[in-house]
Amino acid sequence: MKGKEFSVFRRKLNKTQQQMAQLLGTSVKAIHSYEQGWRSIPTHAERQILFLIAQMNKKESKPRSCWEIKKCADENKKRCPAWEFGMGDLCWFINGTICEGDVRNSWEEKMIMCKSCTVLTSQIFQ
Repeated sequence: MKGKEFSVFRRKLNKTQQQMAQLLGTSVKAIHSYEQGWRSIPTHAERQILFLIAQMNKKESKPRSCWEIKKCADENKKRCPAWEFGMGDLCWFINGTICEGDVRNSWEEKMIMCKSCTVLTSQIFQ
């Protein structure tokens, strides 16, 4: 997540920089630095922001499961933590998911794929 995107999501959550700092357990200076692009946004902060946006948007429409949308093969579905825990609308939030037949090695690698996936984009970018 880049600084401008962070700022857009903060406004979508209707939070001031002070409120966002409290929500993420950091300083206002850190929030300002994220938005200016001076500091990289930590993984835990990005995950929490995306989760909150998804939950906010979930109230407006009932999301479908990722395995339905992506038409996952049964052998992949049964090995996937999103399927195991019944979290098909939050597959992007869970590490170790089997998407397009593979597990991604890092959050950054996973998010590159997820940000172009309709499961996430339908929840976040409404």
